[in-house]
Amino acid sequence: MSELSRFFWERRAEITALAGQHLALVLVSTLLALALGVPIGILLTRKPRLARPVLGVANVVQTIPSLALFGFLIPIPWFGGIGARTAIVALVLYSLLPILRNTHAGIVSVDPAIVEAATGLGMTPGERLRFVELPLAFPVVLAGIRIAVVVGIGLATIAAAVGAGGLGVLIYRGVATVDHRLILAGAVPAALLAIAFDLGLGAVEKRWGPRR
Repeated sequence: MSELSRFFWERRAEITALAGQHLALVLVSTLLALALGVPIGILLTRKPRLARPVLGVANVVQTIPSLALFGFLIPIPWFGGIGARTAIVALVLYSLLPILRNTHAGIVSVDPAIVEAATGLGMTPGERLRFVELPLAFPVVLAGIRIAVVVGIGLATIAAAVGAGGLGVLIYRGVATVDHRLILAGAVPAALLAIAFDLGLGAVEKRWGPRR
């Protein structure tokens, strides 16, 4: 154990740099998934006929193995290639479903009596969405974001396969050299990041979700 701790300490600069790359991939992809998923989720509540096919397509994307999805994206112009761009596109696709589904489910689950009361007060559809529906759906949307971030941290380790960096670099290098210390140097920080974000977002969801 002391040898492993010493190995981590000696590699701390590299681990920190790769953890930064890892977090950047996850944060950028989650923000992009939010920018896409929340508006589409809102649209689906206004166009119920589109909900089943759109959510069905998002579910299909989730069933594609991550390495296969990276392989599909590499030859695609503008979205593919070797590097962070392909990893971000793949992570956005995987993060989209929980955000999209929870946004749709959260707004749909708002009590119709509350919506009718807001309409009776003279609110426009836009005001009703901003001041009533979205605030009440916030805990559900936040739960979707929490799932997307945790899943993204795990999947981002595979991004090293397409040259996007991140903690997966250490894992792949450790597998190639049969060095368990390198594997743990990538796997342990990735697991700690996932646990930290899960607990942090869970605390936000528990403390401020119902109040919002």
